[in-house]
Parts: sequence; C-alpha cells; structure tokens
Amino acid sequence: MSDQNTEQLNHTPYDDRQKQKKAAREAEISKVRRNRVFKKTGYWVVGLAVIIGGGWLLVSATGPKGTDYSQAVQILGRNHIANGSTAVYNSNPPTSGDHYASPAPARFYDRELPDEQLVHNLEHGHIWIAYKPDLSGEIIDILKDFSGGNVVVAPRSKNDTDIALVAWGRLDKFNIEAGIIDQQRIKDFISRYQNRGPENVNIPRGYSR
Repeated sequence: MSDQNTEQLNHTPYDDRQKQKKAAREAEISKVRRNRVFKKTGYWVVGLAVIIGGGWLLVSATGPKGTDYSQAVQILGRNHIANGSTAVYNSNPPTSGDHYASPAPARFYDRELPDEQLVHNLEHGHIWIAYKPDLSGEIIDILKDFSGGNVVVAPRSKNDTDIALVAWGRLDKFNIEAGIIDQQRIKDFISRYQNRGPENVNIPRGYSR
C-alpha cells in the first residue's frame, strides 16, 4: 500500500475539526491584532488633532489682532564697538548695526540709554519701546506696563515721533492722538517681532495681556 493511501486511511473527521479550530483561533488572533492597530492609530489621530487645534486656539488668543504698521529696515552689520563710541545707522531709532558689547537689562528706564547699547538688545530679540521724554505721566505709566521680560522701555529725545516700536530690522513710529495711546498696536508689534533677532537669548515666545 502506498504512503498516500495510508495517509487517507489515517485521516479522520477529528483531524478536520482540529484544523478548523486552529484556523478559527488564528483568525481571531489576527482580528484582535488588527483592532489594536486601529485603536492605536485612532488615538494618535485624535491626539494630533487636539494638539493642532489647541495650538491654533493659542495663536488666535495671543497672536496679533490688528494691522501691522511697521516697516522693514535694511539690516546693517552687528560688530561690537567700544563703549562711548558712536555708530552710524540707517533709521531713527536704529534697528540694527554696530553696538556695545553689553545689552541693557530688559526693564523700564526713566533716563536715556545709548542707541548703541539698545541695538544689542535688538540683536538678542528684545523689543525696544522708545518714547519722547515730554509725554504725559499717564502715557508713560501705560508704556511702563509693557516693560520687562523681553521689552525695554526708555525715553529718547532723538525720536521724531512720540512713540517708536523697534525690533531687529523692524520699526513702527506714531504720535499720540487726542491723548490716547493705541495699546493694541504695541501688543501686536511685540507679538509679531519679539525673539526675532540673530542672537535670541532664552526669550519666551508669545505675548498677551
């Protein structure tokens, strides 16, 4: 008798049932694995949607809300010069160029600081709010509230407008109208242009008040 015939004689319905059970178990295992993959993928998709949605809401809540009135100014060099020396700039106030080796601490000042020092702040991504010294105490107090963190507020007699908002390569200048200062304009400038210098120094991104 051949081996094939022997195998046919030894084959029983029990063998068929065992094969069917094995196939069913393998199908169930495969189904469970597919479901796990689908669940993990779904979690990732939902999580990514939450992150993107949350980021969009954050930008919407803290981002600029008004027109950008600033202008780009051609970037000059950024070499260090000796304290007490003067540099030649291409805007009033300057937005880039040669500067002193040490920036000013980012805070409010009631005295004038050298342009050459504050340009170094701009290089570090700071915002410089320069105001005419003869502005009212009420207006100056409002400007003072913007100081600190990455914003320097200081008087500047060489201003040709009441207020100058300065960042690295950006400048927005305006006068006070009817004794009212456009605070949203200042907030928007800070939000748009803070932390955009060529040497940002651990400055938190984002601004809101």
